[in-house]
Amino acid sequence: MNPRVRKVTPLEGYKLRIEFSNGETGEYDCTPLLEFGVFKELKNVQYFKSVKIVGGTVGWPNEQDICPDTLYLDSVKFVEQGA
Repeated sequence: MNPRVRKVTPLEGYKLRIEFSNGETGEYDCTPLLEFGVFKELKNVQYFKSVKIVGGTVGWPNEQDICPDTLYLDSVKFVEQGA
């Protein structure tokens, strides 16, 4: 099982900065989702920014969520300075 989301911060350009339960941090781009079904609502920037942690993943008020494994595997990981 891949790590779960411990912290999420919405960024400009429909991206999420995510801290995972294993201590890694990554950036996930939600742009490809914006044209599909329930995710179209995320185009509203204020709504996009309402993202919260829900059950180890990210979610929005109208029950949109993204698989935590997808978030982990598809996010661009950050390397800590000095590591």
